[in-house]
Amino acid sequence: MNALAVQLGGSIAAVLLLAAIAWKLGLGGDVRLRDEAEARRLGQAAIWGFDAVEVALDRAGIGALLRDAQGRVMLVRRHGVHFVARLIESDAGIRLDHNFLTISAGEPSFGAVTLDLGAKAQVWAGSLRRLEA
Repeated sequence: MNALAVQLGGSIAAVLLLAAIAWKLGLGGDVRLRDEAEARRLGQAAIWGFDAVEVALDRAGIGALLRDAQGRVMLVRRHGVHFVARLIESDAGIRLDHNFLTISAGEPSFGAVTLDLGAKAQVWAGSLRRLEA
């Protein structure tokens, strides 16, 4: 009986130790975009020289659409505890549903994301239709 109690106590201590290490390293957090400035910074980091002049931030902070002065559109989305970005080059993977815009960059590994852009969703969907098919 004592051996079982020691084993159980050791297992609980190990789990708590691993949880403390993960917390200290900042692993497993709920990562969100805080504001448009952060989305612009991520766009600039993804593609050097991409200077966003227009930003549509998802209401929950899981992604954003950015447009630069050249008319290029970039999707920034959460991928695990990081953010990834891709240029949207056509309207092939775009679907509008009221205030929600679902965007697929055309890469299976990148996947699709649905952004809640509010009233901006219709404006962005219209502008994305002008991209080359």
